[in-house]
Amino acid sequence: MCPLSLSTINDQWPNGWSERDRIAALRAYGVLHTAPENDFDDIVALAARICDAPTALISLVDSDTQWFKARIGLDACETGRDVSFCDYAMREHEVMVVRDATQDPRFANNALVTGALGIRFYAGAPLVSADGLPVGSLCIIDYRPRPEGLTDLQAQALSVLARQVISQMELRKALAQRKESEETARRAVLASEYVGAWDWDIVNDRVVADERFARMYGVDLQTVEQGAPLTTFMAHMHPEDVDRVAAEIQQAMEGDGVFVSEYRLQAPGAATRWVVARGQIYFAADGSPEHFPGISVDISERKALDASLAQVAAALSESEAKFRAIADSMPQMVWSTQPDGLHDYYNARWYEFTGVAEGSTDGEGWAAIFHPEDQPRAWEAWRHSLATGDLYEIEYRLRRHDGVYRWTLGRAVPIRNEASEIVRWFGTCTDIDDLKRVEQNKELLSQELSHRIKNIFAVVSALIALSARQHPEAKAFASAVRNRIGALARAHEFVRPHSEVSRPTVGDMTLHAFLEALFKPYADDDGATRVVIEGDDAVFDDQAATSVALLFHELATNAAKYGALSVVGGRVILRTEMRDDRFVLIWTETGGPAVTGEPTREGFGTSLATLSVQGQLGGRLERIWRPEGLKVVADLPATALSRRRAAEKSANRH
Repeated sequence: MCPLSLSTINDQWPNGWSERDRIAALRAYGVLHTAPENDFDDIVALAARICDAPTALISLVDSDTQWFKARIGLDACETGRDVSFCDYAMREHEVMVVRDATQDPRFANNALVTGALGIRFYAGAPLVSADGLPVGSLCIIDYRPRPEGLTDLQAQALSVLARQVISQMELRKALAQRKESEETARRAVLASEYVGAWDWDIVNDRVVADERFARMYGVDLQTVEQGAPLTTFMAHMHPEDVDRVAAEIQQAMEGDGVFVSEYRLQAPGAATRWVVARGQIYFAADGSPEHFPGISVDISERKALDASLAQVAAALSESEAKFRAIADSMPQMVWSTQPDGLHDYYNARWYEFTGVAEGSTDGEGWAAIFHPEDQPRAWEAWRHSLATGDLYEIEYRLRRHDGVYRWTLGRAVPIRNEASEIVRWFGTCTDIDDLKRVEQNKELLSQELSHRIKNIFAVVSALIALSARQHPEAKAFASAVRNRIGALARAHEFVRPHSEVSRPTVGDMTLHAFLEALFKPYADDDGATRVVIEGDDAVFDDQAATSVALLFHELATNAAKYGALSVVGGRVILRTEMRDDRFVLIWTETGGPAVTGEPTREGFGTSLATLSVQGQLGGRLERIWRPEGLKVVADLPATALSRRRAAEKSANRH
């Protein structure tokens, strides 16, 4: 029993079987590590006696060990496969004989040879499964060399006994499989809705049935074993079903003999059950019915489920009717799609607005009624929502039934199941064409008003220039006034209401540069600034321009009227600080008239400034009325001044 090596153990056997197949064949016998059995013990006892050996074993070679199903003359029940003689013996086609293990190079250094056990002689017959796979050996062992080996009779007996071992193992395997099959069948019957079987001798009117049939029909077992008239069983049918079933039996007798019927049973002390009976009537040579066997199956659960499904279907139908009624009563066009985005429902408003035939815009047919210029944009937004599950919202032009394109707001949200999977999209289309026209008129009016205001600034500036030419001594004064008017005109562009079209583009202008331009009208006569800006600068975009301009235009205007900028020598320090994820702007007035307290009334400009910070920029605004001058703190999110850039960074991260 020497250590195994790649030369002695190969995964692929000469006959094409793999080691995995061999192990599977061994374990399929279900004999490993089972209790001793007399049949196997008798075989090893007989082998030891015939071969005149002190030890005999039935050795089954597993993946790492050899386990002894039966043994005589050895206490151990298993050893490692690395010292197994039987691993070699099972590979042979006949009995393997080792006359003196100390002289055999395969086993001379084996621990079972050199150790206390001292094995010297070994003879083993291979145990080969019915499929030709070696699983072990029947062996005899002696502790003295036997140069003469085995006699022919002993070798033949060992081979015969080895085959007997396999026969016993195959027999037990077959019995186990049969038992398992019977148990599986028994469990299947118990788990099924099978009720029982009957056999009706029509000529003698005797029905014989099994126990389950008798129990279901409320008839005692002795009666069904001896046979009873058909009426004995029909007496336990539901009264409303008896005549129908009798008619169906008669119809089968007059026809091809096939009988299938569903009916109710009312056994004493039991709940009403539904069964389906299936049978075949056999006829005599003269065509008269004589034999009627069949089976009954309990379908009560199926009937209950059918009733439940019918209720659910009715509830769903009612729910769908309510949904359609609600959807059709809405002023918006309502639609829904499958998870892949294919449209399968539109409400009545859709067909009224578009004038298309019902069903013609299912699937992807809706795209044809979009304005050609809007289709690529709409498709891109819709595919993005389908891929990400994001809310779908877009404005596009939709062709009305009269051929006129009208602006429409399309919105859709995904409906998800418990696993967060999208199962449907529901959306609406809202006609916003009239609102668009109002916005356009508002924009035109705003632009016209702005144009007139800029013209006023230009006219005033021109009048000052003309006056300066007539009065040279006022040239310096006129220049300063013209500079202030120019700055006010530039600030006006940021403060006035804007649409998305007319909004001024700041680009990557910094906050400090923007504020310096805004505060130029409040400089000294010599052009020196009276509002000092210090601290951390920030990237600034046009989305925040109007809100910031409104805030500081209001602060500067009030300071020029009542605060530090209303007197010579007064000044303002505006400090900007980045604090983690916040950006703080601190407006501090000094050198102006003494502040006697907080005003009792809040003006429109003050309210507008507060709304700009809190509503538009998402920040907090605090006014501190100090005796030496007003202090205002605007605490903003760090992203408030450049929301577009922050959104782009967030999108890139995802």
